[in-house]
Amino acid sequence: MENKETASSKKIITEKGRTLKDLLAGPDIIAARVDGRLVDLSTRLDEGKEVEPISVHSKEGLEILRHSTAHVMAEAVKALFPDARPTIGPATDDGFYYDFDRDKPFSYEDLAIIEKKMSEIIAADKPFSRKEISKEDAIRYFAEQNEPYKVEILNDIEDDTVSLYTQGDFTDLCRGPHIPSTGYIKAFKLLSVAGAYWRGDERNKMLQRIYGTAFASKDELDDYLDFLEESKKRDHRRLGRELELFMMSDEVGPGLIIYLPKGGMVRSILEDFEKRLHLKRGYNIVYGPGILRGELWKISGHMDNYRENMYFTEVDNQLYGIKPMNCLAHILIYRSKIRSYRDLPLRYFELGTVTRHEKSGVLHGLLRVRQFTQDDAHIFCMPDQLIDEIVSIINLVDEVMALFGFDYETEISTRPEKSIGTDEDWELATSALKQALETKGLDYDINEGDGAFYGPKIDIKLKDAIGRKWQCATIQCDFSLPQRFDLSYIGQDGRKHRPVMLHRVVLGTIERFMGVLIEHYAGAFPVWLAPVQVVVMSITDAQRGYAQGIVEKLKENDIRAELDARNEKIGYKVREARSMKVPYMAIVGQREMDEDTITLRDRSGRQEKMSIDGLISRINSSVPKI
Repeated sequence: MENKETASSKKIITEKGRTLKDLLAGPDIIAARVDGRLVDLSTRLDEGKEVEPISVHSKEGLEILRHSTAHVMAEAVKALFPDARPTIGPATDDGFYYDFDRDKPFSYEDLAIIEKKMSEIIAADKPFSRKEISKEDAIRYFAEQNEPYKVEILNDIEDDTVSLYTQGDFTDLCRGPHIPSTGYIKAFKLLSVAGAYWRGDERNKMLQRIYGTAFASKDELDDYLDFLEESKKRDHRRLGRELELFMMSDEVGPGLIIYLPKGGMVRSILEDFEKRLHLKRGYNIVYGPGILRGELWKISGHMDNYRENMYFTEVDNQLYGIKPMNCLAHILIYRSKIRSYRDLPLRYFELGTVTRHEKSGVLHGLLRVRQFTQDDAHIFCMPDQLIDEIVSIINLVDEVMALFGFDYETEISTRPEKSIGTDEDWELATSALKQALETKGLDYDINEGDGAFYGPKIDIKLKDAIGRKWQCATIQCDFSLPQRFDLSYIGQDGRKHRPVMLHRVVLGTIERFMGVLIEHYAGAFPVWLAPVQVVVMSITDAQRGYAQGIVEKLKENDIRAELDARNEKIGYKVREARSMKVPYMAIVGQREMDEDTITLRDRSGRQEKMSIDGLISRINSSVPKI
């Protein structure tokens, strides 16, 4: 869901002593930016300040509204459940949450009670008031209120002065700004309850997190709630169970996926598609081991910069790292012989299974797992080949995403705090990514500090059938690992030169991409990707042999077909096949058997008479040409 940007760009030069609320009229104006800094409307101004009003319809305004609504929720919770100790309550991209320490979990029935209390607070139109006090006084205040989490936050703050916000009987530690009063909240809804570790650390206590959302108008809220309902219908975890695609088991462990036969078939189709795709585009298929000596991970920088995401084991009293990435084996393949400039670019492709230590709180079906398979490739090229190779990868992403029906957006993620390599190399790598996107005429945003530790990257965010964005494909430009592993090629001048390395995925991880596909298609895979493409149904036992013969002929032509010759009414069989999202149902009765035909019905209910060869041609023509 995207928000319409309607914040006024009008700038005002202020008069001394006036408040912003005096200066900025209008129910949609909820805060302001003064000389570039966001402040409350209760702020009194010095003369000559430059002011920009913030509308509730703007991105910043909506964030302020939602954060204020989180405070109102915390006030309601404290009034109803005095034993609940508040921790933090930020705004999010699509709403807000607040975490509470409470021994008894909140129930969904509690949400309705909390909503009612929030409505009373909103109706009372309580003002938000800001007070700045010393850090020591704030610690003393929250200690007296028996709020240890606020005290812990304060102890981590370096400033000597902090700000508190109060509305009604509730006071919170907060930088602000906030809406002028609770009455500015026009449309909100509490959505769910979940567990969350304090500060996201699974070694800390589990808290109770209440999620909610707020919008500037009821119509916008209603649209969002409709969107959530549609998202629930598409939830890949539910569809995965119903369509018998995959399962997860506590016996196996969190974040580990077991593919059922139908899900295994979809995965196999995707992997076969990818192998053919890459072979035709000059990639070499390679495979690396699942564990590598710890010394290699030290050289690469993973030990210093990525260790918390890795698992380790000992073999023959030596440390081994279970691979979280496929790049080291590909580097060793490159380094296994002398390379010439004539050999470059070299492109290695691997459907490599990797294992990463993800925190349990972020695991989510297929979308966030601990073991997954990447459609990983590493390209080693000369510096003057770099732009062309990046453009070639973008072209490949274009082609593949169009096949699945995705539009996408791009952003460049820059150097993180924990990283390796020189500033000069990072600047060269970032410049190459920008130049490639500009060559393609693609707009991009900058995502500061979110690159890989060895290089910046282009992140490609897919937009699905209902407008949600998913991170899948990525292109990473790396000058650092070739340096650390002393990679070289012999140039035209007969001397050694350093190659550049590109790390890239197109689908990303097979698990995540399958999860995205399930939600994008609402479980109704296109014909070429469906685990079962056609169910052949006999109307009576008299057609069983004819139907079986059709299934065998379809399978001989590489079509995934099943027989349904049960002694059930045909309407029941059709409904069951449709509930399993099967693209085609081939119905055969006495007339079809006499005419050597089928009655073909698709998922939408369209029906036509057809020859068996016609069905074979239709299904096989759906397979994408590579």
